[in-house]
This record gives sequence, C-alpha cells and structure tokens, in this order.
Amino acid sequence: MKKFFSSALARGLFWQLIGLLAGAGLVTGIRALMGLSTTDTFFFTEPAWVLGGFISALFFLVGSGVTSDWIKWARGIDTPDHHEDHHTGWEKYINLSLDHKVIGIQYTLVALVLIGIGGLFALIFRTELAASELQFLTEDIKLFGQNGPQLYNTLMSLHGMIMIVSILLGISGIINYVVPLLLGAQDMAFPRLNAFSYWIAVPAAVLLLMSLFLGGFDTGWTGYPPLSARAPVGMQMFFLGVFVAGWSSILGALNVIVTVLRMRAKGMTAMKMPIFVWAAIATSLIALTATQLIGLSFQLVMFQRLLGMGFFDPAKGGNPVLFQHLFWFYSHPAVYVFVLPGLGVISELLPVFVRKPLFGYRWIAMSSLGIALVGFVVWAHHMFTSGMNEYLRVPFMYSTLLVAVPTGVKFFSWVATMWKGKISTPTPMLFVLGAIVVFLMGGLSGPPNATVSTDLHLHDTYFIVGHFHDTIFGGFVFPFFAAIYYWYPKATGRKMNETLGKLHFWLMTPSFFVLTFLMMYTGLIGMRRRIADYDPALGIDFYHLLMTIAGYLIAISVIIFLYNFFVSMKKGEKAEGNVWNSRSPEWQVPSPMPVHNYDQPFEVVGEPYDYGLKDSTYVRFVESAKSAHK
Repeated sequence: MKKFFSSALARGLFWQLIGLLAGAGLVTGIRALMGLSTTDTFFFTEPAWVLGGFISALFFLVGSGVTSDWIKWARGIDTPDHHEDHHTGWEKYINLSLDHKVIGIQYTLVALVLIGIGGLFALIFRTELAASELQFLTEDIKLFGQNGPQLYNTLMSLHGMIMIVSILLGISGIINYVVPLLLGAQDMAFPRLNAFSYWIAVPAAVLLLMSLFLGGFDTGWTGYPPLSARAPVGMQMFFLGVFVAGWSSILGALNVIVTVLRMRAKGMTAMKMPIFVWAAIATSLIALTATQLIGLSFQLVMFQRLLGMGFFDPAKGGNPVLFQHLFWFYSHPAVYVFVLPGLGVISELLPVFVRKPLFGYRWIAMSSLGIALVGFVVWAHHMFTSGMNEYLRVPFMYSTLLVAVPTGVKFFSWVATMWKGKISTPTPMLFVLGAIVVFLMGGLSGPPNATVSTDLHLHDTYFIVGHFHDTIFGGFVFPFFAAIYYWYPKATGRKMNETLGKLHFWLMTPSFFVLTFLMMYTGLIGMRRRIADYDPALGIDFYHLLMTIAGYLIAISVIIFLYNFFVSMKKGEKAEGNVWNSRSPEWQVPSPMPVHNYDQPFEVVGEPYDYGLKDSTYVRFVESAKSAHK
C-alpha cells in the first residue's frame, strides 16, 4: 500500500480533492463577502462545484507530475529527452511513464475499470426492467439525493457516457501500444504529450462519476436541453467530465497523425503500412477535427446555467435544436471513432489466421478514409424527429445510406480473404469472426433508422438500443477483446489461457445475440427506451427477463476474461518466438518488447499481408553499426 500512496496516481487524486475544495471554497468565500450567501446556500452552490471541478482537474495534472518537465522547461531547466522507467511490475502503471507501451496499457486498464463500472450500472437498471412495474427503484428509496426513478435515469445516463469514454480510452490503448510497433518507431512523436493525453483522462473520469453523488441527471447520455438546463448539479459534473476528456482525444489524435507521417520505417510507403495504421489515421482525423463540437455544445449549456445566457432557451432567442446540430456533428462521427479501430483490428488479424493475403488492401485502406469523410455529413439522421427543417431530411437520408458503400467494401474484402483460406480459430480469431457477424447485424439494422419514413416510427424505441449495441459491440468490443488476446503475449511475454478465452467467447456471444435481438423485437412492438417502467399490457415481461439473464451472462463472461487477464500475467504459458506466425514486425523480435522497441532498425522490402506466398518477406532487419561493432 505504501507504494500505491506514493504513486503519481495517488498524488494526483489527493491533489484533485484539494483542488476541488480550493476552487469551491474560493467561490463560496467570494459569495459570502458579497453578501450573496444565506444559511441554505452557504455550502457549495452550483458555480462553486463547477469551478471546483475545473480546478481539481488542473490540480490533478500538476500533483501527478505529468506537467513537471514543461514547468522545468519554462523555468529554463534542462530535461532529458526520454525518461527511463524506474518502476517495475504493477507500479509502472500507476506512475508516470513516457514509454508508449506503458501508456497504452494504462489506457487499457482504465478502460477496463470503466467498462466494469458502466456494466454494473447497466445490470442495476436491467434488473429493474426484468419485470413491469417498479421492483426496487421505487419512489420510497432515497440514495444520493435521488428517489428510485431518478436514480434509474442517472444510472442509465451514466452507463451510456461511461461506456463511451471507456471505448475512447480502449481505442487509445490499442493505438498507443500497437502503432509505433507497426511503424518501426521507438515511441510516439511527442512522448510527454502522450503521457499528458492519458493522465488528463483520469480526472475526467472522476468528474464524470461525481455526477452520481451530486444529484445525478435525467437527460440520457446526450444531455439535451431544456432538460439539461434545469437538471441537478450532477449535470454540470457530467458536462465538465466530458469536456476534460475531450482534450485527451484531441491531443492523442494529433500525436498519432504526426507519428504516422514522420516516423515510419525505411521503405514503408503509404501503401505498405499495416492496415491498422490506416484505421488509426482515419480515427485520429475525426477526433482531431470534430471533438471540439461536443465540448462546445456542453460548454454552452454550462454557461447558460451559470451565467443566464440563452443559447438554447427560446424565451431568450435561443434554439434547443442548435444544440443537437452541434452535439451530433461530433457524436455521429464519434461512432466511427469507435468502430474504425475495431474494423482495423479485424483487417489486421484476419490474414494471420486465414493464411492468405488480405484481399483488396488498397480498397480497405481507402474505405477507412471514406468512412471518416462521409461520417461528417450524416449527423442529422439523429434529428429526423427533432423538428428541424424538413427539406434537410432527404439529403441526410441519402448521405447516411452512402456510408454503407465504404463499409461494404470492408465486408466483401473480409469474405474474399476468408474464401478457401486455411482458417484456424484460436481465441483472437473467434472474436474477429464474432465481430464480423455482430457488426453485420448492426449494419443491417441501420438502414431502417437512416430512412425518414421508418425512423419516424423507430426513433426512441428499444430497436435503436439494440441496433446501437450491435454496432458498438461488433465494431469495438469484440475487436477490443480480439486485440487484447492477440497482443497480450507481446506485452507480457505470456499467453492468456485458451480454454478460458474460448469460454469467454462462447458465453458472451450467444447471450449478446439474445439481448440485442430481443431489444429490437420489443422496440418494434412498442417498448420505449430510457424509461424505468413499461406497460404490462405489452406482454413483454418474459422478453425482458430473458434480456436480463443474457446481460448477467455477458457480465460473467467478462469476469472470466478479467480473471484470465490478471492471472495469466504470472501463470500464463510463456510466449516464445512468433506466437501467431505473423509477418508483422513486432512478432519478429522476442516478447515482451524492449524499452525502445527495436534494437536493430528494419526496412520494409515486401507487402505486409502476403501470407502463403513462397519466399515472401515483409521486413528485413538491418544490422546497425553499434551491433556490428559488438
């Protein structure tokens, strides 16, 4: 415990608490001096909590030490180009590191923690929905200043945003760990900025969770006004947490783009890059250019609440539909931020376990950029029922349907890659195959939401919930697990247990199909989303019971995965040699990777996915002068 309390994480959390109290106390003191405080309002008002939350994030960053080098530089003190890690074992992951591999694992671990928290919230309200009428979240209970239905709304809303933040962190984890290895780089282009991008996400997650304890909120994860303009103080913490987390996405995306443009190995032209790098580039372009919009939309509601501005208040000349345009201009492209890395994982792993060249490499690479580009002109299909101008509906309907073209390119390429291949099915491949099928279900259920005539009936029903879960699980969650099982030996030097991995897959996959199919079916027969109760006359109690059981089975499968993940670090089979018989450069060196990745540089001399072709080589390691001297 002593090592934990002296870690950067513990210091940061301690100073975040100090910053919260200092910022809130400052506002409270000023109000008292101005005679604005009364007995009822003396303890932290909404402005006090907001300033305290903002200051707490800054205090966390300074207290954890992630800004120390920049402060020294500003003072004219020299700092080393790259710190060596002085911590070993688990201590590395709760302390500062500039090593992209450590940062990638840090991102992944926080993502898993948030997935656990968000999943727990889902189980609570899923249990409430197991039968009609309120079961335990009744009007009589009081928790965190909320009664049962209010708590349901908060848990449902937080589940959505916590899962989204966990996905963003999981994506950053995979990209941070894998991209420099695939490029032959020693690290990311800006190691300090890379560390900052991770550590700023930690106080953001804390702020997001604080909303539960400050009255919660009832808007869903979208935070639409006018509901969000009059929700409890927890709404402000929600806005502030997402706003701070956005900086992690923006800065991380900038780092990825520069790394790919400037740090590729000799001979690695654009069309010889691993396909996952193309997915990372497309994802980063979206995150860099669109994330500001969700931050702006939330910031404007914060100002409306704090300063009485009327951005979205019709009584003051504002327009609540404007919020939706700002919000969805980021939040729909954000769906592709979630799924493009997952689709990149599928394309990266599929040839390894099929032992065939990746069919249509150039088309898959360009389709990632195509999805990113078209993704910016589809946002308003979320607003067909919002009262926006009707003449906008048809253009957005066609642009939304157009996304199916580059997405379809990937599906046809995957099928062609598998055709007559020598397919093996270790755990990573099972999750790749599961991802393809589940994402296909999300894709097939998408066009009814994209066409105006059907969306007017389906919008705000459980059909949308099922479609979205299929899209996100198939586009990210299944590929995320595939990536962990695949690169785990490279990160730890040990394999995860195959039996437990397959148990994880075969327990989660059919349960997930039951869950989402029933979501879509109950939505078609009248089940509304985001409600704590439903009419017994619908006759869907049994379906909800089945969905709840499926949800618990998914949770059990994730617990099995977590057990496998942590136990295998010490007891897993040692990973010797090229575990998956891959052509990728990181598998041509021993596991785990050295601190600076490649002791010998390599140059690209062939195609990345020419599996099964005799005497074909992708990379050739060049003996350095230092190695030759030895």
